[in-house]
Order: sequence, then C-alpha cells, then structure tokens
Amino acid sequence: MAEQSLKDKAAKGLFWGGVSNGLQQVLGMLFGIFLARILSVDDYGLVGMLAIFVAIANSISESGFTAALTNKNEFKHADYNAVFWFNLIAGSLSYVVLFLAAPLIARFFGRVELVALSRLFFLTIILGAFATAHSAILFKRMMVKERAKIDLCALALSGVVGILLALSGFGYWALAWQSVTFSVVTMLLRWYFSPWRPTLNVDLWPVKEMFGFSAKLLLTNIFNYINSNIFSVLLGRFYNAMEVGYYSQGNKWMSMGYSSIWGMINGVAQPIFTEITDDKERQRIVLRKMIRFAAFVSFPVMLGLAFIARELIVVAVGDKWLPSVPILQLFCVWGTVSPVQLLYSQLAIAYGRSDFYMRSHIFIGILQLVVALAMLRFGVIWMVLANVLIYTFVWTLIWQWYINRLIGIRLGDLLRDICPYGGGAIFVFACVYCLTGSIGNLYLSLVAKIVLSVLFYVAIMYFSKSVIFKEVVEFILKRK
Repeated sequence: MAEQSLKDKAAKGLFWGGVSNGLQQVLGMLFGIFLARILSVDDYGLVGMLAIFVAIANSISESGFTAALTNKNEFKHADYNAVFWFNLIAGSLSYVVLFLAAPLIARFFGRVELVALSRLFFLTIILGAFATAHSAILFKRMMVKERAKIDLCALALSGVVGILLALSGFGYWALAWQSVTFSVVTMLLRWYFSPWRPTLNVDLWPVKEMFGFSAKLLLTNIFNYINSNIFSVLLGRFYNAMEVGYYSQGNKWMSMGYSSIWGMINGVAQPIFTEITDDKERQRIVLRKMIRFAAFVSFPVMLGLAFIARELIVVAVGDKWLPSVPILQLFCVWGTVSPVQLLYSQLAIAYGRSDFYMRSHIFIGILQLVVALAMLRFGVIWMVLANVLIYTFVWTLIWQWYINRLIGIRLGDLLRDICPYGGGAIFVFACVYCLTGSIGNLYLSLVAKIVLSVLFYVAIMYFSKSVIFKEVVEFILKRK
C-alpha cells in the first residue's frame, strides 16, 4: 500500500470513527440523563451486578476470533463460517449455563429480583453471537461508515425503548430491555451491511487452526472483563446496590469520554498495523503519529471531563449522584493514557504476539484483584484510587518496555509525543479555574468552563504550531 493511501485510509477511519463515537456519546449522554433522573441508584446497581457475567460469556463466545480473522491476509468463507457456528454454539451454551445459575447469582448478591432480571439480560449473549463473524468482516474491511450507522441506530432505538419503559414505571427492567433492544438492532444491521452469509456446511477445523492465537486473546478478554467489573461484584457483595450504582454511574460517564477516543482509534489501528508489519521503521512513524493524535484528543477530553465533573453530574442527573463525582474524576486520570495503551496492544496483536498480550493482562489483573481486596475495608474511593494508579503508571510502563523491545520506541519518545498536549491541557484548565472559580451558578459555571477551555486549548495549539492540530483542521476543511 502506498504511503499516501495508508495515510488517507487511516485519516478517513479516524474521522468517521470520531464522528460516530462523538454522536454515540452525545446520544448516550442524553438517554443516560433521562434514565438517571427517572430511575433509582438501586436500579442501576442491580443491572451493574450482572455486567461481569455478560462480559465473560460474550468473551467466551467471541473467543478472540475477530482479531484472528483480521490478522489473516486473505478472506476465506470457510474461516468465517466456522467462526459463526462456533460463536453461536458457545453463546447458546453460555446462556443455558447462566440461565440455570440465575438463582445462585441472586443468592450470592442477596437480591431475589436478579433471577428473572438476569435471564432476560443474558439474552444479549446469544444475540451478540449471531453477528460476531459479520462484525469481523466490517472491522477488517474498515467499513467505518457502516459500523457508525449500526451503532447509532441501535443506540437511538434502544434509548427510546429504555426511556418509554422507565416512564411507564418498569424500573430496572427498562435498563434490561434497553440492552436487549440494542443487541437485537445491532445483530440485524450487521447482517444487513455485511456482504457475507453463513452456510449450513459446518466445519469447525479453521477454528482449531486459529485457536492457538485466539485462545490467548480469549483468556485476556476474560481477565479484562473481570478487572473492569470486579468492583461491582465486591461492592455488591460487601456493601450494597447503592455503592454499585454510584460506582457504575461514575464509570459510565468516564466511559463516555474514553469510548469516543477508544472507538475512533480501535477501528483503524490493528488493520493499519497488520498491513505494515514487515516495515518496522514505517510502523514507528505511524505509531508515533497515532500516539500524538491520541494525546491531542485524550488529554483535553479526559482532564476536561474531570474538571467539569461536579457541575456536569448535578446539572445532568441531579444531586443524588454527587457521590459518583470523585469516582469519575479519578477514572479520568487513567483515561488520559489509555489510548496509548490501546495502540501498543493493537500493535502487539498485529504482530501475532497474543502471548505477551495475555501474560501482561493476567499479571495486571492479579495485581488489581489483590490491591482491590486489600483496599476493600477503606471504601470505594480508595479502591478506585489504587486501581487508577496501577493502570496509569504500572500498566503503561509494562507496555512501554515491550514496545521498545518490539520496534524500538523508547520512554523518552513517548514522553516527547504526549507531554506537549498533557502540559497544554493542564495549563488551560488551571487558567480557566482561576477565571471561573467565583461563579456560583452551576449552569453558568459549566458553560463558562467548557467554552473557555475549548477556546484556550485551540489557541495554544494554533500559536504553538502543532502539526497534529494543523493536519486535523486541514482534513476537516477538505471534507467540506
């Protein structure tokens, strides 16, 4: 692939990924505001308790085959057909197991409502399994526009369903049906936009060939989901549903900012890296440019979200969610460097190094679990703080060490790429804090902080002659 062609493909992927994820977060925020004002903290806590089971089951069903198929140089119907039937079988078995285990789950958390709720919520596992192979095709071919349409339609329709049910007094059932609706719409549209169809010629041999690579991703994903949801399990078991609700709300708002960046990068990183694995110098150039772009976006977005957290939570969902503010702010610190970790992990996968990917995640997962258990008696804030420190510093340094060995990008290179944007963002928010600190009205304070922060950050990027800023502006103007 020519250099310009690769650059154009990456730029278009990042652009449409940014548009899609930006719109998704706006829609998600609006629906989330309505639902959080109608539903109780306990409602969110109940659904949050089930998240880890769905996440692990989905991971078992998918089994890392999306990445395995993306790494293959040529398309073979037999590969995708085998993955489709394997996913469907694994997803169905997972649902049956969890359906039967529902009473045990309810007993573990001490909430009898979870029996019926979980059996509905777990339907998302089977629905997701129906479209994993189709999703892999859309991902490998970088059909970003189509994926954007799928996600936006699913989010809009499921959000409407959730709000209507919440207004009708269905409580936590509104959240469950919202998730099921999202899965149904996503599955149907992936089939619609994907040109591939499965056949009844069931041959699982290609799955066995890919399993050496994908099995490591499977174990890694399970650990990731355990790590992501361990707090909900511990808080639900040793505290109460309200603590889970506060944690889930803080994590959800952080995810809105993080996901807009993550989705934009994840949609193009592995396919791009896979195409240039035979040229390390070219990979270094591409990776460092993507790191600079990620930092250009992640530092102002995530630190900005932490900066306006109190006003945003109170204005959007009300005073009852104020305990989630410090949780949100702490998570935002990790969110600044998480895109770098994502890029590093995608490069390792493109090299077929799912072994290191697995070992590193297992190590960090065990470390996180030990620290979480040690901090349990001190409360949720200290648990989150310890978790953020591990992921912000330990996790980044582990990946930095490995990428330096892989293609020769040193810690100094990383710091030179991200510090100008991190320093610029911190300077901007410090200035805006001084200017807006005396504003008493929450609404006025929120608007003033957002407007001034955007203007100051753009001004700093312009006068410092940031190359990334210049290229982003030029690309947007070309789109017009």
